[in-house]
Amino acid sequence: MAQGLLQHDMKKKGRTDVQVLSAGVSTSGGIGPTPETVEVMSLLGIDVSGHMSQPVTSEVIRYADAIFCMEEFHKEWIVSKFPETAKKTHLLKSFQANTPSWDVNIPDPIGRPKEVYESCLMTIQDAVDRVVRWLEKEKGA
Repeated sequence: MAQGLLQHDMKKKGRTDVQVLSAGVSTSGGIGPTPETVEVMSLLGIDVSGHMSQPVTSEVIRYADAIFCMEEFHKEWIVSKFPETAKKTHLLKSFQANTPSWDVNIPDPIGRPKEVYESCLMTIQDAVDRVVRWLEKEKGA
């Protein structure tokens, strides 16, 4: 969802020079989105049906200017495997308005009802809106 939203927002701003990709710390790759993900994203006019998961690799890390994680565990794993990423690795929810320091995770909604996907999407959307502004300011994206 985050990749789809960020790509959509960058495209709306006419930014074709920004590449956005998603990679997971617990996937071997090649897994498509859940039907619930496709459905809630389609409500925003975003088609993620062709997305396939890919694992975090040193190549992905090497080319990333910024890394956004859904959960603290993901951030810790990435920084432990790639210590040079510490300054560019962020928790996505930390960009959301009024997020308390103890509530920084965006749990994976897989296996949960559609309403959980919708709630997750709203959280991600707010955070991505703020990431877009941050990227424009900090990274000139």
